[in-house]
This record gives sequence, structure tokens and C-alpha cells, in this order.
Amino acid sequence: MIAIPFSLIGILPAHGLMGAFFSATSMIGFMAGGGIVVRNSIILVDFIELRLREGMALSEAVIDAGAVRFRPMLLTAMAVIVGAAVILADPIFQGLAIALMAGEVASLLVSRMAVPVLYHMFNRPQCHGVPLDALPVIEGEEPAPRVGQSVG
Repeated sequence: MIAIPFSLIGILPAHGLMGAFFSATSMIGFMAGGGIVVRNSIILVDFIELRLREGMALSEAVIDAGAVRFRPMLLTAMAVIVGAAVILADPIFQGLAIALMAGEVASLLVSRMAVPVLYHMFNRPQCHGVPLDALPVIEGEEPAPRVGQSVG
């Protein structure tokens, strides 16, 4: 849910640049975009936790999740932009299109950095030493070796 306000970073200036009022349809676009942003953040956090269960260190898991999940999130944002561009010329739904397009771009850029960093900040003390071993390992798989651990 922390990623929802990041879309406002793009929505409000975009309305000003386009000379459009923040209308009821703009609010609908903000809410619709919020759903996409939250889904992307949940997928990102879930991927981090998957990597942690596989035995990866927290810092590596955060970086790996951001790198691996960036392309699908970018494709989602591009699909939203192309879809909303169709209604950009409509005077009634222009606010919806601006909110969707600008909100997705801003949220993609800001929350893709902020969500992993905040996850790392809030979970860092729990993942040093023994508590990390308390995470369940995926059934049938051996955990990956930790940094500095010999393989063999």
C-alpha cells in the first residue's frame, strides 16, 4: 500500500502540464492505477520472500527481485499507457487517461526503488544469523549456499 501515494507524484504535475482539471474521472484513474501499483508491489515482495526461502541473503534477494521483476512491471505500465492514450483526446475521460498514464510511469520509477529499499530496512534485523534459518525452505529444494559458505 505504500506505493499508492507515489503515483500522485506523476498524476498531479501531469494534469498541470496538460492543462487539465483533476476531475472525478481523474480520481477513478488514480484508484484504478492504485490497484495495478499494489499488485506490482505485492509481486515484488513475494519474489523477495521466495528468494529468501531459497537461502539467498536479504541484500541479494532485494536486488535480484528488482532486476527480475522490472521487465514485467515495465510491460504492464506500457500496456496501460497505450490503452489510456486512446481516450486521451476525449474531454470527459481525459483526466482518467492522464491519471493512469502519469501514475503508472511515476509509480514504476519511484516505487520500484522505494519498495525494495523499505522492505530491506524493515526486515534487515530479522535476517541476520539464526532467524533467517527459520524461514521455510521450498519443499524438495536445497537452500542456496550463503555468501562465504563453501559448496561441496
